[in-house]
Amino acid sequence: MMNVMPELAAQLKQLRLSGILDSLDARNRQAIDSQLSFVDFLALLIGDEVARREQKKFTMRLRRATCSNSKTFDQFNFERLPKLNRALVQDLAAGRYLNERSPILIVGDIGVGKSHLAQALGHAAIRNGTDVLFTGCNALLASLNAARGAGSYERKLATLARIPLLIIDDFGLKPLRPPADEDFHALIAERYEQTTTIVTSNLDFEEWGDAFPNNRLLAAATIDRLRHNAYCLVIEGKSNRDPKVAPPPHKSAIANSRKSDNS
Repeated sequence: MMNVMPELAAQLKQLRLSGILDSLDARNRQAIDSQLSFVDFLALLIGDEVARREQKKFTMRLRRATCSNSKTFDQFNFERLPKLNRALVQDLAAGRYLNERSPILIVGDIGVGKSHLAQALGHAAIRNGTDVLFTGCNALLASLNAARGAGSYERKLATLARIPLLIIDDFGLKPLRPPADEDFHALIAERYEQTTTIVTSNLDFEEWGDAFPNNRLLAAATIDRLRHNAYCLVIEGKSNRDPKVAPPPHKSAIANSRKSDNS
């Protein structure tokens, strides 16, 4: 093995298969010990290379998505939300909505887990090979406005419109004033039935129009596109951000404190 390794390494690099070198020695020992055929040995090496490339793609997609590494379904506490339609969530996690290009709208009070659930869906989509972007609504619209000032608005809008799964967090947290309301409408209109959008909001569905205080017609047109064929999730429960209450002091600690005071 050592005699052919330099030449083999150069050839693998030329073929862009240098990752095989990471497992070559271990797989070679396995093949000798288990008396594997050349075909089985090659299948192991190719399998390692495929797995390495898939992991690399996942890592790149996750970095571009800006989803939190901890906001996954494994870390989501379903027990705190007994009213949540868990069967629907599990169905959505399988990713059929992506092929349908159907929006997902998630509403609920502050701190109940809307952003976590949205990002968990993003993680599942990334694992299935989908490009994702998670962004706050205000940051998203600020980026479009900045692109307008830089003369690259159309290019920025087109880039956002093409993302297979765009997760917009905290819609309606602040009223959409011009030109933010027009930018939001333009983005949703461009993505309508072409790509998939997930939106989270603290507002009830009936209040979404209030996010467009200057243009009710624009509000109706935008929300109509968002709600068409959408999956709607309402999360009810206590905030995950409730302050932790310190446990009461132990009786012996109280007694010792009183003795200290009396002395």
